[in-house]
Amino acid sequence: MMKLNRRSGIVRSGFFLAALLFSAHVPAAFSQYGKEVKWLKIGSLHQYFLNWGAEYEIGRTGQLTDQMDGLRWPAQFPNQDVLVGKAMWAGCTDFRESNDSVYTHKVIIIGPRGHDEYYQFIPAGFRLIGRFDHPRVYVDGIPATDNELNDVVDEIDPDLPCDRMLVNRLITPLGVTITRRAMQFAQENHDNYLVYDYVFKNTGVTDLAGTQRPQTLNGVYFHFQYRYGSGQDVFRRGGSVYPSNNISWGRNCVNQVVGIGPRASDFELRAQYSWYGPHSASKAGDDWGCPNILTGQLAGVHYMGTVILHADASAKDHSDDRSQPGTTMFVPSNKNPENYAADQYNATLMRSRYDLMAAGHPDQTHADQVGDGFADLWGSDEGGYSQGQGFGPYDDFAPGDSIHLVIAEGVSGISREKSMAVGRNWFLHYTHQGDPVLTLPNGSVTTDAGEYKKLWVQTGEDSILQTFRRAAVNYESQYRIPLPPPPPDVFEVNSGGDRIILTWSASAESDGRFDGYEIYRAVNRPDTLYERIFSCGASDRVNRFEDRTAQRGFDYYYYIVTKDDGSLNDVHPGVPLRSSKFYTMTSEPAYLRKAAVKTTLDSIRVVPNPFYIGAAALQFGSSTPDRLAFFGLPPECIIRIYTERGDLVNTIVHDDGTADELWDSLTSSRQIIVSGVYIAYFEVTRDLADPATGALLFRKGDRAIRKFFVLR
Repeated sequence: MMKLNRRSGIVRSGFFLAALLFSAHVPAAFSQYGKEVKWLKIGSLHQYFLNWGAEYEIGRTGQLTDQMDGLRWPAQFPNQDVLVGKAMWAGCTDFRESNDSVYTHKVIIIGPRGHDEYYQFIPAGFRLIGRFDHPRVYVDGIPATDNELNDVVDEIDPDLPCDRMLVNRLITPLGVTITRRAMQFAQENHDNYLVYDYVFKNTGVTDLAGTQRPQTLNGVYFHFQYRYGSGQDVFRRGGSVYPSNNISWGRNCVNQVVGIGPRASDFELRAQYSWYGPHSASKAGDDWGCPNILTGQLAGVHYMGTVILHADASAKDHSDDRSQPGTTMFVPSNKNPENYAADQYNATLMRSRYDLMAAGHPDQTHADQVGDGFADLWGSDEGGYSQGQGFGPYDDFAPGDSIHLVIAEGVSGISREKSMAVGRNWFLHYTHQGDPVLTLPNGSVTTDAGEYKKLWVQTGEDSILQTFRRAAVNYESQYRIPLPPPPPDVFEVNSGGDRIILTWSASAESDGRFDGYEIYRAVNRPDTLYERIFSCGASDRVNRFEDRTAQRGFDYYYYIVTKDDGSLNDVHPGVPLRSSKFYTMTSEPAYLRKAAVKTTLDSIRVVPNPFYIGAAALQFGSSTPDRLAFFGLPPECIIRIYTERGDLVNTIVHDDGTADELWDSLTSSRQIIVSGVYIAYFEVTRDLADPATGALLFRKGDRAIRKFFVLR
């Protein structure tokens, strides 16, 4: 099959608008500073990156509706983003400008809200390297993976220690050149964190033209901010626990620091992490996990944060300094003026930013100060508080010197399956549908559903700490964790009349780790749980599978993984390591398509008839509750839907050569039809002949009418 040309995935910003809003000066050759977006999304954690050095607030799309955007986990499900915005600042003392003026404190920034890509963090390189390219995935001959747009590998390196590495190079007016490497691992025990490797080198280069102004820097700090939020799913889907006009996330985010500062002895690693704290205005009364009061679904089970894997002791000593980061202050997210305008010539603003970077550690962490209270009632910032992280001060940072920092960022919590089970049990209690005996994480039982939900959600804290430990083990091994076999480089799904046929290449079978395949399937939507429907070993391997359990009227999504024999699993010995499902997960549906044959129009049926919305789960599944089907059609015809009064509701062109057509109960103006009696009119618009024999099957003008009933 011929491979289609792939788009670059590069997104250009509105340069003039950005310049007017964020910079007083625009260089003539401004096009070289254009915003680019790339993704790391071949593990369970998906994150976008900007070539400007940090993912500032609403930086990807510029849309306020995407304020919570990035760090999606578990990524196959909708509305799992927990990132609001990030920042990277760099500063020093007694900095000499090109005109020999001296700033007592010089600070440049990207994020969390201000940016200046023209004169502060200047993009000089942005590329994605892969250990291998993503597979070609097709459904019915159509490319069916969003990897074609979002996993655009610029370079293949089979010796890469990770599965994907994004390399971002930046020039700064401090004369410090920054190389940011973001690494992702698709191994299932290590796919929910990313590793950021920063090298800050004093090159003296201050712009893309290569202008050099070498000087030794002192009092150097590198500062990062992380604004997290959770609970997006309940706000996007409805069922919010809050009254109107109340902050629905962020305000009640709780931030903890362990292994450094006031809790230096609490954890063997230096970590900062956050979670969704209960909100005082919750309608549910019991807000742990951010439950949807209409369904019980839990939206705020995420624990997210960073762990320090390495921080140079000095510009001359590259051993790890356990006292870094020297600052772990929590930062007001909204009211802090330092978070906004990107101005590298405002001495007062730069001094206050420097003071923030060098603030040290609080007497108590944010989480300890909130305690058992409500975070939304603590403090005065209506947007809540962000994690602050400052490395420094580094003195005698001379030309040619470099400073190396390695930080891992991860997201974890209870699994999707456990979250659904816990939410369902809580909901039954909340709606007085029973008082079940519930099993707590320690194995004991309770009838207190609120305490049950809280304790299960809080196990996410152990999960994020476990994630940090795995990242540390990976780093200490020099990224030599065991890897699964690669996926097949081609995966094809083809719809049929009584089966859906899946085929794949044998490319992975030559890998020494290969020990078979597994196929998983989801019904009606790709962003849900999948069921394993096929497995084989190396000895009985095949490259074709026929799904004969599919039913007409349903959409099916698939992915295939390769597996090893489990002997290399570094966390669960004996359990096979599998290639990432995100390599082959289909984004287009396959479904049974009965071939149209010579018949009369008398065979046409409307299914279900009558249509009853209350029985949606028994018809074509709860995820497609408005679906109707027309079966027994000629290979081509026009379908017109009318009300009983004769008003035209919609016109459907059926031209795929099959006997089936699915309709989502929408009018031509995209409105759901109401209860009532409807008339379906079918008309053949041209003579249709058997392509094999030339015999006439249907004549132009053949027509049929069916009446069907809708009850909502």
